[in-house]
Amino acid sequence: MPVPAPWWRPDVHADRRPFLLGRNRIQASLRCWFAREDFVEVDPAILQTSPGNEAHLHAFATRLLHVDGSARGTLYLHTSPEFACKKLLAAGESRLFTFTHVFRNREGGTLHHPEFTMLEWYRTDAPYTAVIGDCATLVAEAAAAVGARRLVFAGREVDPAAEPERITVAEACARFAGIDLLGTVDRAGTGDRDSLAAGARAAGVRVAADDTWSDLFARIMVERVEPRLGHGRATFLHEYPVVEAALARTTPHDPRVAERFELYVCGVELANGFGELTDAAEQRRRFEAEMAEKERVYGEGYPLDEDFLAALAQMPPASGVALGFDRLVMLATGASRIDQVLWAPTTVPH
Repeated sequence: MPVPAPWWRPDVHADRRPFLLGRNRIQASLRCWFAREDFVEVDPAILQTSPGNEAHLHAFATRLLHVDGSARGTLYLHTSPEFACKKLLAAGESRLFTFTHVFRNREGGTLHHPEFTMLEWYRTDAPYTAVIGDCATLVAEAAAAVGARRLVFAGREVDPAAEPERITVAEACARFAGIDLLGTVDRAGTGDRDSLAAGARAAGVRVAADDTWSDLFARIMVERVEPRLGHGRATFLHEYPVVEAALARTTPHDPRVAERFELYVCGVELANGFGELTDAAEQRRRFEAEMAEKERVYGEGYPLDEDFLAALAQMPPASGVALGFDRLVMLATGASRIDQVLWAPTTVPH
């Protein structure tokens, strides 16, 4: 495979520059929107004692040293600013947002980069439907900032001004895969692996002997559901099973599902949001379960941020969203790869 020309070569930069200037216009427009909505911009630290506690997210670690060079401990580049932002909510901030660089290992490709920009924001004392509305508004704002009448990716188009579709995960699985998803989940939120395996096989989805319920759910989503979302108009997929929403509170009408949503545009996952869980004991239990699964699958785990759990106990009710800013820029400017919208992409060894 030929090695691509470096991004800093003048002819390559000239091709990328229109996308990058569009990125700047979009970022400026979104900052103005947040200011009008009385949000405060924050700048969370990137080095954290825990990078996050999701089983399938992988972090970069670094050694913290004493002045004399002796080992002091391990810090991580965060995979999300979520822990720091929620500590600020506990401290008294009520509406905050951040554009911050985040870092994820074992990722790469058209839509992934080891270092990328996340736009994350929170509203206290607001239902998660409020931040769903924010997402729809920001997509339209981004398109308007660069004069885009359509968001495009991989031959798909979305009208940014169209009313978004809203569909629950259970409805999507029934419509696109013929699977009764909640029929495989008990009222304690535990998934029945064998029941879901039967549904997956009937839908033509591969089932391996060592697949867990979550493994099967992920494969069904990737192969049958996600490619069908966000065509013509944006799609909000909401009410995820509790086992797939470690940081979200359960819905008041069904303990099997949580107040989690994802936004899809042109088949691209663009944002992930929650009605935030504030029960510190339940959050600890979920984190421990996630890290046990990480240890089982990958042979490693990350520490819990005890400071975060202490802050969570006094954090007010809130809803929040993490949006992949680079992906939004791609869709609005017509870029086909994430490196086209990064001012200085990470140079990755080949």
